[in-house]
Amino acid sequence: MFVVLVEDDPYIAQSICAALNFLNISVEHVSTARSADYFIRNSAVDLCLLDLGLPDQDGLTLLQKWRQDQIHVPVLVLTARLKTAQCVEALNMGADDYLTKPFELDELIARVYALTRRHRGLSSNVVEIEDLMLNRDTQEVFFQDQAVQLSRREYSLLETLMSHPNQVLKNEQLLDKLYGYQDSIESNALNVHIYHLRQKLNADYIQTIRGVGYMFKVSE
Repeated sequence: MFVVLVEDDPYIAQSICAALNFLNISVEHVSTARSADYFIRNSAVDLCLLDLGLPDQDGLTLLQKWRQDQIHVPVLVLTARLKTAQCVEALNMGADDYLTKPFELDELIARVYALTRRHRGLSSNVVEIEDLMLNRDTQEVFFQDQAVQLSRREYSLLETLMSHPNQVLKNEQLLDKLYGYQDSIESNALNVHIYHLRQKLNADYIQTIRGVGYMFKVSE
């Protein structure tokens, strides 16, 4: 999962980033509306955590523009504005949910998972495909009823692939999910993670679409 956090308070941002990273969620922190707009339009973002009080533009104005441009990435608004009318306004402009500050990190994480499940049409954090099971709550993976030990990025890659069965995911999309927006990524990093997954699971699950990306193949 790749999350963009739009928050101009460095202390709040640090806490949220630490919590997301602990759960193997890739997160890109930006502090301005301009940077947020760039990532939402140019990266494979699964969820946006959007603060409303940004230094260069009101968060609601930015959200409204995204929805007008048919950008449907799930948005969880983070706001210190306690007035009910302002929260209702955010929802009416296209926000999927909101949290008022201060909030507990556990509640934030629960809402992140709930929104991504809803966006993917899922009702549970457990994904089961044939003889493979992935539990997003516990970060556990079982293949043929045996626990599989995966690195943080191997887990994130498998979770992304299993969430889109029989769909071709481009290399760039997968790299976004794993690393966010980083310049210092080894050119063969994705290939290495795919190789390790194939060694630990059924190699036939992950198919290479030459020149494009990869697909998690499931029998019809």
